[in-house]
Amino acid sequence: MSIYNKILVVADINHDAQPALARAMQLARKSKSKSHVQFFLSIYDFSYEMTSMLSVDERDAMRRGVIHQREQWMTKVAAQYIDDSIEFSVKVVWHNRPYEAIIAEVFGGGHDILIKGTRKHDILESVIFTPTDWHLLRKAPCPVLLIKNSDWPDNPNILASVHVGSENDTHLDLNDCMVEQVKNLSERLGATPYLVNAYPVTPANITIELPEFDPATYTDAVRGHHLTSMKALRQKHGIDEEFTVVEQGLPEDIIPETASKLNAAMVILGTTGRTGLSAVFIGNTAEHVIDKINCDVLALKPKGYVSPLDPNQTA
Repeated sequence: MSIYNKILVVADINHDAQPALARAMQLARKSKSKSHVQFFLSIYDFSYEMTSMLSVDERDAMRRGVIHQREQWMTKVAAQYIDDSIEFSVKVVWHNRPYEAIIAEVFGGGHDILIKGTRKHDILESVIFTPTDWHLLRKAPCPVLLIKNSDWPDNPNILASVHVGSENDTHLDLNDCMVEQVKNLSERLGATPYLVNAYPVTPANITIELPEFDPATYTDAVRGHHLTSMKALRQKHGIDEEFTVVEQGLPEDIIPETASKLNAAMVILGTTGRTGLSAVFIGNTAEHVIDKINCDVLALKPKGYVSPLDPNQTA
């Protein structure tokens, strides 16, 4: 399991405050071994490519000048967050697709985790324009931690959204991974770990199509199955029952409600990394949840996930 000692932080070019960098440093300081934090920015200005009056060398010089200015700015805004106990570096690249530049840097630097600040996305914007956050959730090869607030509460709670009703190997592996992560991060950040699971509501059409169907019996059976599965999972990882939540409803409703009720500082989600039309129109639970909660979100990929942007992939 990753211990997050090689951390890539995406700079927020629009603000001097850098909550993602603050969280990265918090993780790094709590590490039991030496950590390295890289502060990263991808920039691009189409006007520099269109200046036909300039030679190639002159355009290159202008780009280097812009990159140098950004490096100086990043070094300045980072000063309040860094200290001598943590290795720290700044890197700026010229690239017209930020998410591709970020993921290339993850591969190139062998980073354990990617940390980025986020904001509440408009629903239409999320679907039509597919913001950088969504690209990173789907395609980054490492865990992605999206930061909403710079302040970390006292005695925080961290939630792992597990899917205990499934017998799918991918979900089972993700459950184990999420529980290990919530335990590790809770110990590292002085938090209390919780496991949260949502189970489905009885479909209304079944009672119409099957008059003899008893929805109450069905609901009790489903709840019983989820409670039994949650018990097995928590016992496997040594978590007490009082730190588990099993509720009826959709994950995109139950997770935000539980996070709010427990005043969670972070929610850990599994994301299957879907792409194409299924991701645009259906999306992952992680993507539905992110806009509904006001805390950090850590998205994990299933074991064996291969990014479509992996440079080692053969065409």
